[in-house]
Amino acid sequence: IDFLHQSDHDAIVINGGAYSHTSIALADAVRSINKTVIAVHISNTHHREDFRKNDYLAHAASGAIIGLGLEGYALAIEHLLEL
Repeated sequence: IDFLHQSDHDAIVINGGAYSHTSIALADAVRSINKTVIAVHISNTHHREDFRKNDYLAHAASGAIIGLGLEGYALAIEHLLEL
């Protein structure tokens, strides 16, 4: 949360891990900054435990990439470079 608030980057790629599904504070931090934020999940959270289907971080982010493995990070960066 401190990193998000103190970042001088134009955009952020973030994998919140389990905090994506449990941390309203992390989602609020994303909403409070004026930056493009792309949430990345390596696994397809829709095919995992039920609690992972609620994704506070993805709802707060500008976009989300879910279930494409490590390639998701590269896709997120490519997208941000196109903006």
